[in-house]
Amino acid sequence: MTTNDVSEDKIPEAVLSEDSKRNEQDLEDSYKISINYAHNSLGWYRKEIKMNDIFAYSVAADIIDEDENDPQTIEECRHRNDWKDINMRIPEGLKMPELLKSKPRHMYSIKLKRSLYGLKQSGRMWYNRLSEYLIKKGFCNNQISPCLFIKRTESGFVIIAVYVDDLNIIGSPEEIQQAVDYLKSEFEMKDLGTTKYCLGLQFEHTKAEIFIHQSNYIEKVLKRFHMDKAHPLSTPMVVRSLDVNKDPFRPPTHNEEILGPEVPYLSAIGALMYLANNTRPDIAFSINLLARYSSTPTKRHWNGVKHILRYLRGTSDMGLYFERHEDVKATNLVGYSDAGYLSDPHKAISQSGYVFMYGGTAISWRSTKQTLVATSSNHAKLIALYEAGRECVWLRSLTHYVRESCGLESIEKSPTVIYEDNVACIAQIKDGYIKGDRTKHILPKFFSTHELQVEGKVDVTQIPSNQNLADLFTKALPTKVFKQLVHKIGMQHLKDISLN
Repeated sequence: MTTNDVSEDKIPEAVLSEDSKRNEQDLEDSYKISINYAHNSLGWYRKEIKMNDIFAYSVAADIIDEDENDPQTIEECRHRNDWKDINMRIPEGLKMPELLKSKPRHMYSIKLKRSLYGLKQSGRMWYNRLSEYLIKKGFCNNQISPCLFIKRTESGFVIIAVYVDDLNIIGSPEEIQQAVDYLKSEFEMKDLGTTKYCLGLQFEHTKAEIFIHQSNYIEKVLKRFHMDKAHPLSTPMVVRSLDVNKDPFRPPTHNEEILGPEVPYLSAIGALMYLANNTRPDIAFSINLLARYSSTPTKRHWNGVKHILRYLRGTSDMGLYFERHEDVKATNLVGYSDAGYLSDPHKAISQSGYVFMYGGTAISWRSTKQTLVATSSNHAKLIALYEAGRECVWLRSLTHYVRESCGLESIEKSPTVIYEDNVACIAQIKDGYIKGDRTKHILPKFFSTHELQVEGKVDVTQIPSNQNLADLFTKALPTKVFKQLVHKIGMQHLKDISLN
């Protein structure tokens, strides 16, 4: 760092703060000190500081969940070069050179030579730096997933999945070690060995399986909201009443009190959303329903949140079980799509839900409120299929890119089966045109799934309603049916898995 005599307007002040990023043992020595922007008495904010390009890629959760055999993690890469001029106020405690003491301290600033944690540009600059180095070493990546770097050799392959400065390395043992050596020769880092903990996810390894769960995270969430000793429940939500006036998840009425900031409703929703998006698809529908009332929660909605927490209390060790398959066909991508017609009867809005399975385990799922009013169950299911089709295109492109780059057999030759339980919806998708007065109002974009069918990318196939796994993402289910579907999407208890 160098000092510069510059104007003091809108120069960030640095504060020293402890970063809460820890390893799996949560050891005290894992804390690090970093310099971050902070609001000061002069009244400047981050938004007042002009920035250059700041967008940085990060690997999607769908890819993180799709783990392979024996991955390794490298963390704490802090080598960031190619930084443009940016000045910072001199932190308290930093001694001034004798030559500069002739003027007041506030007349000087520090010019950064490299980016630091907390700067908006740091993520982008780090990605550019790492990407340039890996490509120079023979790795390749593309626009489908810019944070997947793949290298194929005569003896095997190696994949590096980048999430900011957390790197998961997957591949053949020799190639993994070679990739680690590449990185160590260029960057300062920590090699944590076989991945056991990453971004709040825990990994349990056997010779042929990987189990991903968040039991430690769940325990912390339960303690945070004082639910760690609550009586456990068997489902994340009660079956909703057909009487809209008795529905516990209805919007607030005029005589109901809106909860104040002393009730941590938003914090609980955020914590549960992270679970639902990573390893707990079984709570995706219930948390999506309750998140709609984040700005106007009532006691009923808070009770719904506590219901989910009580369900997690009894299922904290549940996660996604990935099994190795020797048969390539057993790992084909399969999708399920469904819609809950008038899931929100007060606004006449339906619910879309889909799940994609790979090797018998869910790798991508979604439960979301539709953005327009569906006039029939057929209309609602066409919208849900449209959403599933969009996700399918990306997943097919991703799996094709990974397989081809690693020298494996591609699945692009055969269409991806998407199961749907509505016969009329399937007929319309396969015919590809609007039939009669009852469907002429449907927006043309929802028939894009027909184009995917014609191109041989998807094959929409009928399945009985009681076998549609996407039911889990569109409605509250009875306990028996709920548990059956949870098991079918590849979720298991850690205690039921042999880790020998």
